Amino acid sequence: MENAMTPELRIMWESWADRSLPAPSYETAGAAGADIRANLPEEARSAGITLQPMQRLVVPTGFRVEIPAGFEAQIRPRSGLALKHGITLPNTPGTIDSDYRGPLGVLLVNLGAEPYTVQHGDRIAQMIVAPVVQVRFAVVDHLEHTERGEGGFGSTGRH
Repeated sequence: MENAMTPELRIMWESWADRSLPAPSYETAGAAGADIRANLPEEARSAGITLQPMQRLVVPTGFRVEIPAGFEAQIRPRSGLALKHGITLPNTPGTIDSDYRGPLGVLLVNLGAEPYTVQHGDRIAQMIVAPVVQVRFAVVDHLEHTERGEGGFGSTGRH
C-alpha cells in the first residue's frame, strides 16, 4: 500500500528498449520482490537468447534506475526458473547501489542439464529494495566475548 512515506525508485527506459513491456512490478499484494523482465535488443527479440549448461550471461532489462539514498536494490533469482530449469544468479543477491546510474542487466547462469532460451519479455529475476546502514569501522585490539566464540561454519547446526 503506497503512502507519502513510500520511497520512490525512478526508472528510465533505454532508447532501444521495448517500452510495451511492463516496468518492474509487484505481481501480488504481498510480494516482496518486483518482477524484472528480459528486454532484449530488437535483433534478439524473435529468437531469444539461449544459455547453454553452465553458461553465464548478462541479460538486459532495457532500463536504468535511480535508487533513493539510504537504499539498495537486491536482484534475486525466481524460484520457478531455478526449480524447473536450473536458471539462477551466480552472485545472488546482486546489489545495485543507490549511486549507480548505468544499465540494469541481470547476470544469469544455467545450472541445468539442458540449454535454456530466455525469451523477450520473460520474467527473469526479482528486485527487492531494502534500507542500507553504513557503519563506522574501528580497528581494535580485542573483541567482546560471546557464548559462540570462534565457532565457524556449521558450528551451530546438527552434529
